[in-house]
Amino acid sequence: MPSSTEIQRRYDKIRGAMREQSVDALIVCGNQYAGFEGAVFYTSGFEIVHRYVHVLIPLEGEPTLLFPQEARWIGDKEKPFVKEKVWAEIPGRWLRERAQDAAWKRVAVYGLDYIMAVRDYRELQQGSFELVPFDFHFDMARAVKSEEELVEIRDSMDIIHEGFRALLEGFAPGKTEAEIMAPAVEVFFARGAGPRMMNIVLSGENGEAEAHFKVPGHRRVGARDLMLYSLEIAGAGGYWVEFSRALIAGEPSKRTLQMADVYPDAMEAARRLMHDGVLACEVHQVVADTFARHGFALGHLSGHSIGTTMIEHPAIGAKSQIELKENMIFSLHPQVIDKDGSVCLYTQDTFRIGKSEGENLSNIPWKFYSKADAQQPVSKA
Repeated sequence: MPSSTEIQRRYDKIRGAMREQSVDALIVCGNQYAGFEGAVFYTSGFEIVHRYVHVLIPLEGEPTLLFPQEARWIGDKEKPFVKEKVWAEIPGRWLRERAQDAAWKRVAVYGLDYIMAVRDYRELQQGSFELVPFDFHFDMARAVKSEEELVEIRDSMDIIHEGFRALLEGFAPGKTEAEIMAPAVEVFFARGAGPRMMNIVLSGENGEAEAHFKVPGHRRVGARDLMLYSLEIAGAGGYWVEFSRALIAGEPSKRTLQMADVYPDAMEAARRLMHDGVLACEVHQVVADTFARHGFALGHLSGHSIGTTMIEHPAIGAKSQIELKENMIFSLHPQVIDKDGSVCLYTQDTFRIGKSEGENLSNIPWKFYSKADAQQPVSKA
């Protein structure tokens, strides 16, 4: 549970953003979908187990945790630091009536596009007040992490390192993609990640990975199958981190090796730029340009801010004109696609924005790993 000082810091930042946008109240939405529960956890301390929850934060006064009536017995209601709790038949109707009773003119919503339940939106749009999208403003208010938050982030990275070691120890041709992933998931759950994980994979035969993510399944892995497990988890403190390294028992293809030769330079060039005052688009550009010089393109943007929500603003992309600040945290995950768009190579690292250069929170080298590497020490952040 965050300290009282940390809780007050969060609310001061959020309410500062609310005042800048001239809103009277903020509805923070969260649901069970992996990575979409974090804003509720951040603002209330409530861990969503099932369905969805809202946190109502007025500009003045105490916040309220608002649950659907059917979720009364789901989740530990004693843990949150928000004390007022309401169970409503239709939460959106309760919010609309509360806003109208308070004569609010502008009500901000975090999660309006992707998270809020349709039944609640239908009720809210009937209100006499203006609904204001607030995802960007909310995320920017929480983008710079405190020292207390950084402790939780480093703990999450330590969990991923342990899971990666377990994955390496179990890696062997003949097993299924799911069987290889399973030991890491066991570590993640045992160390407090609970449902806060999204473990997906890029894989393929003949030393190459197909350019689409999938859930590890029952396909058996061959000796020259390239496996790119994307490990994404949040520890007990609720902070997400992401990490990926390439696994293969045999030899990568020539095309894969050509991609791999570029990765160290691209990631290091990005790390050096990830410091206070640099624009996010400049980091993306140096990654994209490094690969472009070797004839490769990126499958999507280079990365994104990350915290208690898996994907937060700002992005590391071509159009992101946001100035980086010290102690922002970013996942950098360039996916390199060949000219035909059929195969790819991928990595993920989590970085802290520093004063003069970025800090990679993992010092596990980028290379192709096999089971033999499980016998070597896996460094911690």
